[in-house]
Amino acid sequence: MAALRRYQTVVSDSALWEGFPFRSGDVVLSPPAKCGTTWMQMLCALLIFDDTEFGRPLTEISPWFDATTYDTAATLAMLESQQHRRFIKTHTPLDGLPFHEDVTYICVGRDPRDVMLSFENATANIHPDAIPAGGLDPEVAQPPAPEPIDRFWLWADSDLVNDTTSFGVTLANLVNHVRTFWERRDEPQVALFHYADLKADLPGELRRLARVLSIEISDERITELAAAATFDHMRGRADELAPGVDHKLWRSNENFFRSGTSGQWRGLLDSAALDRYHRRVAELAPPDLAEWLHRP
Repeated sequence: MAALRRYQTVVSDSALWEGFPFRSGDVVLSPPAKCGTTWMQMLCALLIFDDTEFGRPLTEISPWFDATTYDTAATLAMLESQQHRRFIKTHTPLDGLPFHEDVTYICVGRDPRDVMLSFENATANIHPDAIPAGGLDPEVAQPPAPEPIDRFWLWADSDLVNDTTSFGVTLANLVNHVRTFWERRDEPQVALFHYADLKADLPGELRRLARVLSIEISDERITELAAAATFDHMRGRADELAPGVDHKLWRSNENFFRSGTSGQWRGLLDSAALDRYHRRVAELAPPDLAEWLHRP
């Protein structure tokens, strides 16, 4: 078995997965940041519990296992105590995760330009008290340039970032993450979803997820459960569903679900900027993956 690639950021370390005691049927949810992780956690919870009420915060049911901002031993004990089918959050690419034939690995892709803008909104919403001990470099905790277009190019032109001084959110990191799933998407335990498809046909994608998880469910029940996972409905339950509510991570839990829309980048990038952006994408992704990521 090939050695796992180690991924580190200011808030996570994939080395924590080594020796993890998997169970048959476990689900590992591994989208890049701001690509719909919480949305996919919600969809898994709806299917696994066949209920819209969970009785405790989603972040406790589906913890971010390799987050260094949590007590790993406590997270592991909580997972070991769970009697239901486990679905575990991470932002580690597939080549950094132990791979087991009886575990399902799910990734969600999104138009990278929307990811960049969503991440900016998220960082502006982080509560000052939630900054990790020792603080962050000011260029990590705050926008690194005064103009939005300058910040966009810093994000787009940065190479792979794999260290403990940043959040690791760059175009190169996003493409690398999705590519590790893209290259294994035909394997039965690997599933790749797209944010745009979730927006366009949430019941259909929930039905597809049920098939991935081998869960039998009626079309009528799919419709009922999907209604609980619309963006507006989740925003209304932000205190239960937003990540990090147990750590008081956000200034506003509702603002974590700020808009969920796509295409806001159109107000930022003119035709020349788009040409430059697509040249950069071509350096990072094969044409089929680039086309898939940017699907309307």
